[in-house]
Amino acid sequence: MRASSYGAVMNPVGLLFLLFLLIPLVEIYFLIQVGSIIGAIPTIALVIFTALLGAMLLRFQGLAILQRTRSAMAQGQVPAMEMFEGVLLVFSGALLLTPGFVTDAIGFLFLVPPFRKMVIHWFLSKSTIKTQQFRDSSGEPGSDPHTIEGECRREDD
Repeated sequence: MRASSYGAVMNPVGLLFLLFLLIPLVEIYFLIQVGSIIGAIPTIALVIFTALLGAMLLRFQGLAILQRTRSAMAQGQVPAMEMFEGVLLVFSGALLLTPGFVTDAIGFLFLVPPFRKMVIHWFLSKSTIKTQQFRDSSGEPGSDPHTIEGECRREDD
């Protein structure tokens, strides 16, 4: 039985359930603590302010990543890092729009580009995703050796 209870915690559904239970409890605790120090109305105003500030910063970061993605694609490169950063920005946005101070702090951390890149590099080092570049006989990356260049003409009956 001990193995089955250990497996339930490591189960992704069990982990999500635990997060959905713990995160609101931690947020409520901090909201009560801050509210008891500065009052209810200032606490609510602070939560709204951090959400608005986070949305504004998120917009700027998102536009910058979109510009870098377009630039990389115009140069014929795959914008892999930009795509990962975009995923983290979506996660950051969800955290920033969730009322609370802990989720806001984590969300703001993901808005810091060096931290975001560090997280992406850590994730890629721990994942099984491997990248590989293919080269043709000319040595140019991205060329497919099975591509045949030529012209095509369609003749209808």
